Amino acid sequence: MPRQALTQQASSSDAFAGLLHAYARATRRLNALLLAEHDLTLSDYEVLLRLARAPGRRLRRVDLAEQVLLTASGITRLLDGLEAAGYVERGSCDTDRRVVYAVLTDAGLEKIRAAQRSHVAQVAELFAERLDQEETAELATLLRKLGRGAADDDCDAAI
Repeated sequence: MPRQALTQQASSSDAFAGLLHAYARATRRLNALLLAEHDLTLSDYEVLLRLARAPGRRLRRVDLAEQVLLTASGITRLLDGLEAAGYVERGSCDTDRRVVYAVLTDAGLEKIRAAQRSHVAQVAELFAERLDQEETAELATLLRKLGRGAADDDCDAAI
């Protein structure tokens, strides 16, 4: 294999390893902060945020699972906890009894609004500790480029 191809492979491998490491460190930190301050995991936060942004604050459970990259059983377990806390309830479909919705309650909307204020600030702080504004913008551009074809949802925009 030519030297240039090996260099490209090594560089790509280093970039991917760095991405995984950065993701793990950031999610561990942000998850711990959300748990401590709001008793929510990052997955809980994402589900509540997606429901808050959905028309009528409701999504089919299967669609929600797809959006947050969970299996059917994974979304069921996550929603069971949110339902027990009173943040989400089950909704039915008038035209198809097989369809089940996840519906954000008023308590869930209050919870995500409170959590969002501190979470957005914590994300900004995490980046500001390590990168200047130009570097953060460049990273965002590169990650969007890398993630093309994936869902382009911004989970930190205001509700």
